[in-house]
Amino acid sequence: MKKFEEKKFNIGELKGISTKNIEEHLKLYAGYVKNTNTILEKIPEYQSYEKEDAFASYVVSEIQRRFSFEFNGMRNHEYYFQSLEGGTKPLLNDSKFKIAIEKQTPFDIWLNNFKTLAMTRGIGWAVLYYDKQTEQFINTWVDEQHLGQLNGLKWILGIDMWEHAYIYDYPTSEKKKYIDAFFENLNWETIEENFKKVQ
Repeated sequence: MKKFEEKKFNIGELKGISTKNIEEHLKLYAGYVKNTNTILEKIPEYQSYEKEDAFASYVVSEIQRRFSFEFNGMRNHEYYFQSLEGGTKPLLNDSKFKIAIEKQTPFDIWLNNFKTLAMTRGIGWAVLYYDKQTEQFINTWVDEQHLGQLNGLKWILGIDMWEHAYIYDYPTSEKKKYIDAFFENLNWETIEENFKKVQ
């Protein structure tokens, strides 16, 4: 099976999110890529033992279960870091994404709702999806990396709300400051491109 490659991101200096936090966060992302590939290598190895050792089938099942956690950890972080590449870029008033959002709700209300979602207690991700079938946006909370991903919907925007995303800069009691910093540094052109790809 083809291996997944660790992507490199061009993230400059950010406001309110330190270089140290980004560097440590990127190391964690690299671990997800490595673990995803390791699982794919190990599955055939353990499957070859199944005829001799019935317990091997349980091992295969458990590492296969772990695959979604590692894979989604890899992909979620790729969306996240891509949205911080290239410096802050504003969301233009004639943006197709903004126009589409405002068919559902005023943009400022949507953004406030999304930031509130990001304050959900626990570890996970606040994600904005687009459902092409119903032509609407859906905000959702994804527990950990993988529990709550919406089947068939396309990822437009996501913010990592695990403590590792902000712990070098803010205590957990001040994670709202991290959320505000994330949006202050967001490259909205990337979000616009994510939306165009699903059209």
